[in-house]
Amino acid sequence: MAAPVSTIALPLMEDFYTIQGEGFYQGCAAYFIRLGGCDVGCVWCDVKESWDASAHPLVHVDTIVARAQSSSAPMAVVTGGEPAMYDLIPLTEALHKAGMRTHIETSGAYPLTGDWDWICFSPKKFKYPDSSVYAKADELKIIVYNKSDLAWAEEHAAKVNRQCKLFLQPEWSKEKEMLPLLIDYCKTNPQWRISLQVHKYMNIP
Repeated sequence: MAAPVSTIALPLMEDFYTIQGEGFYQGCAAYFIRLGGCDVGCVWCDVKESWDASAHPLVHVDTIVARAQSSSAPMAVVTGGEPAMYDLIPLTEALHKAGMRTHIETSGAYPLTGDWDWICFSPKKFKYPDSSVYAKADELKIIVYNKSDLAWAEEHAAKVNRQCKLFLQPEWSKEKEMLPLLIDYCKTNPQWRISLQVHKYMNIP
């Protein structure tokens, strides 16, 4: 028997109401729930402080959802770290009961749990994705750090479902170098779109 929602807790690094800065829902209001814990180890990760789950307090799911609901945000984006490390069924159930859409940003390193309205799948070379994630992805977002990452992008695009939206996103520190390459690539391969981290341009979380 599943434990009551009030007894479920997750390591919460931070939660806040902001604007989605990347991918298909770029520019939309969203409540972000960033969970602590990650063993993927991206060298260019901009939230390495999220990696150690023990550094972040365990917060009850009902508390997290109450905060999200009070923001009046239409959707909650669960991110990390790597949020799929945890059983997210209670969280998504509670968010849906609160009338919110559920979105997740994941590397796909673990099988997904929970009921998701949108799955942003961003595979990383540092830990290969679980094969079950490909068919579920609504959005494939590849971070481009080197030109060779374009071949990596095509490898994964060949495995996702046909309805999955395809995005190439320059890694922030290499944006000036990679963006011209991505512009040319998307012109030649229009099935891809460019994603930019517009929240960094706007100087918001």
